[in-house]
Amino acid sequence: MDINEVIEHLPHRYPFLLVDRVIDCEPGKSIHAYKNISINEPFFVGHFPNFPVMPGVLITEALAQAAGILSFKTLGVKPDNSFLFYLVGVDRARFKKPVSAGDQLHLHVQIQRQMRNIWTYKAEAKVDGEIVAEAGLMCAKRELA
Repeated sequence: MDINEVIEHLPHRYPFLLVDRVIDCEPGKSIHAYKNISINEPFFVGHFPNFPVMPGVLITEALAQAAGILSFKTLGVKPDNSFLFYLVGVDRARFKKPVSAGDQLHLHVQIQRQMRNIWTYKAEAKVDGEIVAEAGLMCAKRELA
């Protein structure tokens, strides 16, 4: 999926769209996507000016956005005004190495369980094949009023 398809499958937009491309997606199972980390990212202005590091919460958000794409693809729908997936839980988050400008952050997410409107995922972020972050994610499908 190129950036245009990514935009079709996520409600996020700049500066909070954190997925650039989907390499592989097997609905109901897993997704592999990536985010190119540029020195022009707005968070680098303050985190940290002399040693730019992507905040861990944004790595987690990028993984959650990949999970969102996987969930929409699994249901065979695109975001609209009827429902969204909200990140409602992060378990066992670990940040093993800093992510910096020039890195390509690979996002690997697997569905572990889907029960009613609650979905759980195993998520890993990698740079150059090495795990830089991992977490268990939980999302809820919520109807919009």
